[in-house]
Amino acid sequence: MRVGLDCLVAAGLAGHVAGSRAFHAARGERRGPASLEELREARAQQVPAAPTAGVTVEQVADASGRAVPVRIASPATRQLRGVYLDVPGGGFTLGSAAGGDARDAALAESLGIAVVGVEHRLAPEDPWPAAPDDCEAAALWLLDHAGVRLGTTALAIGGSSAGATLAVTTLLRLRDRGLADRVCGAVLQFGTHDLSGRTPTGRRIAGEYFLEAHVGHVADRTAPDVSPVFGDLHGLPPTLLVVGALDILLEDNLVMAARPSAAGNEVDLRVYPESPHGFTGHPTGMARAALGDRDAWLTERLAAARVAGGTALRPAAGTS
Repeated sequence: MRVGLDCLVAAGLAGHVAGSRAFHAARGERRGPASLEELREARAQQVPAAPTAGVTVEQVADASGRAVPVRIASPATRQLRGVYLDVPGGGFTLGSAAGGDARDAALAESLGIAVVGVEHRLAPEDPWPAAPDDCEAAALWLLDHAGVRLGTTALAIGGSSAGATLAVTTLLRLRDRGLADRVCGAVLQFGTHDLSGRTPTGRRIAGEYFLEAHVGHVADRTAPDVSPVFGDLHGLPPTLLVVGALDILLEDNLVMAARPSAAGNEVDLRVYPESPHGFTGHPTGMARAALGDRDAWLTERLAAARVAGGTALRPAAGTS
């Protein structure tokens, strides 16, 4: 048995290594806000763009009746072939579904799917469990209404960084409700899966401000709803994990591939060389390769779900 990162890296990525290395060296290391003051400054620089054409906003209700906004990007010229619940990242303190409108609209058109971004609440104003509560509400709404509202019940979920963490906790909550089998796949990009500081990765990020903001009040941060790497990971849908070989969170992503696989789940792990945390958000050939892999995997999973469920395709807006 031969184990090593070289076994997990596709040979075809070699041509992107030099470009990725040069881009990230020039960009330099970036860290998130280290205090509430820095967080406020970062938020002030995130000026919301005007809504992208084809994106609609709806208010969905959680179990308590509280409204959770979701933003739906649908293809204008293609048949709707599935739904992807996209959870924005940002260390639980930054980021918004609105900020991903253009990206989600492009993905919707490219794959012929509806991309639903959940506008979950942010810490420190709304710490845990606010964000996972909102993501669960959006997922439950889609399970109940996607067939009528969007014309398909083929549903996948995904997110990047903190969004990947929230995608996993959403799946665990659905699994505990007996609903995880209605999700055909999960795409987890470089998730933050230990917020307790107990794993090697967790210890590296233990001093980050976002942890205090999001879970500073939580007595046991190994609870699976906080740090899913410690959870019972059986009964989850097929999962694609995407992570860079230089990501500070690499080890925990390797564990998040191994543990669900050992629990009997289908797991596909892709490691991309010369790539740090958040690499898929940058204009490099490596990022384009990773996103192409994600799109191919997602298309395959949604197609399998349509065949299994016999879901009729709904024409895109403006078509017949």
